[in-house]
Amino acid sequence: MKPGEELLPKDENGKIILDSVDLCRTWEALEKCKEAGLTKPIMVSNFNHKQLEKILNKPGLKYKPVCNQVECHPYLNQSKLLDFCKSRDIVLVAYSALGSQRVKGCMNKNHLVLLEDLVLCAIAKKNKQTPALVALHYQIQRGVVVLIKSFNKKWIKENIQVMMSGAVGRGLLWNILHEGHSLSISQDFP
Repeated sequence: MKPGEELLPKDENGKIILDSVDLCRTWEALEKCKEAGLTKPIMVSNFNHKQLEKILNKPGLKYKPVCNQVECHPYLNQSKLLDFCKSRDIVLVAYSALGSQRVKGCMNKNHLVLLEDLVLCAIAKKNKQTPALVALHYQIQRGVVVLIKSFNKKWIKENIQVMMSGAVGRGLLWNILHEGHSLSISQDFP
């Protein structure tokens, strides 16, 4: 968006005004930050494959993106982007892995609610799990890192259950819980 006071700046026709930031010049500045020790890995968020390719094909590229964080869940599985990222050794990180319906003010009444999906609920029931655990395990099986966020004790316990059910070893869980790392999980399954 065009910088300024307005969150969504629009022209006289109501069209959003975008800014013309040179992605490659911005990336070069991030590489300088890394070299100066101001950042460790350089990561991106909400990049499509064309934006990633622009960085990866940049002449003189010193550091490629380590990961790309995007909304990703069974209704928005990002399979093409996941394949692209895997082929370039970029980790795909899923936010809103349980769908974006949990944010009450943003929910469109016409959209399906992921955790009420009949197929997901049937799989959960058959496996004596919750739909949330099935959705999280789905991502883990695909090799997607899942960002887990909750303030609800029951859901936190369920999220840890997914990690302990073979998705992540006990040693890594111990490190996550006792060394201050975030509760994110990743594992490729055969």
